Amino acid sequence: MGLQQDIMTAMKTAMKAKDQTALAALRAVKSELLLAKTSGTGEDLSEADEIKLLQKLVKQRKDSAAIYLEQDRKDLALPEIDQAEVISQFLPEQLSEEEIEKVVVMTIDNIGASGMKDMGKVMGIVSKELSGQADGKTISTIVKAKLSN
Repeated sequence: MGLQQDIMTAMKTAMKAKDQTALAALRAVKSELLLAKTSGTGEDLSEADEIKLLQKLVKQRKDSAAIYLEQDRKDLALPEIDQAEVISQFLPEQLSEEEIEKVVVMTIDNIGASGMKDMGKVMGIVSKELSGQADGKTISTIVKAKLSN
């Protein structure tokens, strides 16, 4: 379980540096990992499951920050954004929109998709292929743009 050890190491570093924002984010990750491990399945988390869990936590932080910014509460949004950045350090390198677009176009060509009726097929294949490297919202936007042409 490499992620849990990485989190513990980062927590120790954050404690020594007295970085409360990083510490809060890392504690949240540790808590989610423990909850997932003890959910009753009896199995260790796979790397893909860990990535999904981290992505979920980052998305929660970003969504919260967006809501706070809509309500003009920068004082609450900034810690959420900072925590999202701390958690993102443990995710694989994210692909650029151009790289995602190449994969989407290649997938559309491979399966012969034509129109929005094939969006589900394309999304399924691309999401599986880019798991952990791109968020679903970005993939969805690119797929819609390509299929509507």
